[in-house]
Amino acid sequence: MVERQTYTAMPAFTGRNVPVTEIAKAMHKDAQYVRVGLQHGALKFGYANKRDGSDEYNYYCRDGKVGEKIGNFNAEGKS
Repeated sequence: MVERQTYTAMPAFTGRNVPVTEIAKAMHKDAQYVRVGLQHGALKFGYANKRDGSDEYNYYCRDGKVGEKIGNFNAEGKS
């Protein structure tokens, strides 16, 4: 009996930081939805870090993790 192997073509992820607006577009959601989800830890593909002495946040969402979690993400950042 011949062993059957299945191969899946995966996009080449680069580790780039994906902008929140690009993620929101791929999810068909508003960018604020993504920001709040990252701030509260509800979205598991990135991080929101609050700046010291400020009300502003920095966001880090690596393309590989975004692609893994939402599935329909274009890794090259092209629309």
